[in-house]
Amino acid sequence: MAGEFEFAGIKEIVRAESVQKKKWYEGKPILSMLLLGLIIAGCLNCSLIMTKDPSYMDLQNYNVPPNREFLFGTDTMGRDIFSMIWYGGRISLFIGIVSTVISTVTAVIFGAFSGSAPVWADRFLMRLTEILLSVPGLLTVIFMQAVLGEANVFSISLVIGITSWMSIAKIVRTEVRKLRSSEYVIAARCMGGNFFYILRAHLAPNFVSSIMFMAAMNVRSAIVAESTLSFMGIGLPVEVISWGSMLSLAENALLANSWWMILIPGGFLIVTLLCITDIGNYLRKNMNRMESNL
Repeated sequence: MAGEFEFAGIKEIVRAESVQKKKWYEGKPILSMLLLGLIIAGCLNCSLIMTKDPSYMDLQNYNVPPNREFLFGTDTMGRDIFSMIWYGGRISLFIGIVSTVISTVTAVIFGAFSGSAPVWADRFLMRLTEILLSVPGLLTVIFMQAVLGEANVFSISLVIGITSWMSIAKIVRTEVRKLRSSEYVIAARCMGGNFFYILRAHLAPNFVSSIMFMAAMNVRSAIVAESTLSFMGIGLPVEVISWGSMLSLAENALLANSWWMILIPGGFLIVTLLCITDIGNYLRKNMNRMESNL
């Protein structure tokens, strides 16, 4: 037994030394965070780096390949793609972030209510969630957008947000069912704390790390959904510049052999999605590592 304890102690010492020797940037998605930060900074400060008016249609210079004047070329309507990339990125990122906020808030409230409810109500709410999960998300988005009418930035954000909360809600419900019998939660109820106070003060701090990965993935999914809808011609109109609406001109670009209209906005979209995915995977691994150390 003494030998086992000594061996365990040696392992702990070696692990502590390895953690100390490990540099701060090792294991972190530095490149992804740097690229995503540059893209976000460029989109937020697009007025400082745009070379042209992104909505101006220069009919004398349409379908122009990349050159000194038009760094990324022009589209079929003569708009400067370089300026459109940075200006339109704000719309795509706005939709991704706003829809994620909507879906996360909805999931937290729904999941916490289900986890705190009696058994019969919890089962009913979870069966409802599973039914909604079984319906293809894109099909639901298309149906709800058709009900709302003409698409705009806010309607797209709302539709994507209220159709992508179910997976997070199931995780929140599981965590709340573990925490609802805790002494501090029972004490808060006995002292008259309402549902939202207990959720904000006692429940949310304990499960927020569990849903960070899924929230990051929801940003990615929202950007993909907006791009898909615009590519199919049922998303944002062409005059509303976003990466998705730029890709909606892909058919005309292929017919005109204008590769830059697809490659450049598609490249920015793919790089952004890969960076978000890499950061999300890091959050998931970090969360699993923290749970294993407890």
